[in-house]
Amino acid sequence: MARVTTKAIVFSSLKYNDTSLIVKCFTQEEGIKSYLIRGVLKAKKGGIKIAYFQPLTLLKIEANHNTKNRLNSIKEVEVFYPYTSIYQHIVKQSVVLFLSEVLSNSIQEEEKNNNLFTYLENGFIWLDTHDKIANFHLLFLLNLTRFLGFYPDVSDSEKLGFNLLDGSFSDEIHQKNVISGNHFYQFKKLLGINFNTLEQVSFSKQERQLVLQIIIKYFELHLDGFRNPKSLQVLEAVFS
Repeated sequence: MARVTTKAIVFSSLKYNDTSLIVKCFTQEEGIKSYLIRGVLKAKKGGIKIAYFQPLTLLKIEANHNTKNRLNSIKEVEVFYPYTSIYQHIVKQSVVLFLSEVLSNSIQEEEKNNNLFTYLENGFIWLDTHDKIANFHLLFLLNLTRFLGFYPDVSDSEKLGFNLLDGSFSDEIHQKNVISGNHFYQFKKLLGINFNTLEQVSFSKQERQLVLQIIIKYFELHLDGFRNPKSLQVLEAVFS
């Protein structure tokens, strides 16, 4: 067993018996880890608080990591970046619930990935500190594919469609998994931009929903076992 101090992002928490939680985090030092937080649901002064384990909270933890695949334990925990708006803002809360579910589905590796960790951390801080966030989740997920290994190949961008399975532009627009026409036009708006240029992109409600469905299909085609997020309906309701 090794004692590790690391930043960590909460992906999910699950009630375990009447007093405890199992919390899944993406840690900066060792990738995905799950922790058993004993007694956290019992009211007591001091100790570890349940508020630390809301989705996508940015933590700094001191933990014992097992070498065997058992649940790990957290000894010390603090919030290293307290969000100022996310938990007060119903739309941002819905985005966070949705993204935490997608991330939990998408990221499995138990090894250090500093670039991915930094991307996630910076993305959530951006979400917390900006007001115009209606398209944030679209760009966040599309740019996440850089770190997951299937960002679209943007050469040949003059072609008429995009093959979701190959991740490249294509003129064979009648093939299965190739998007064209308005689907293709809307999807293409997000390619090659970052959060700071996001405001220049506009989508109607219908277009936003359409692009999100395309991105989810893209994830399904490239990630084994990726499930359609349960929180998708909540997100669509909030933006409708």
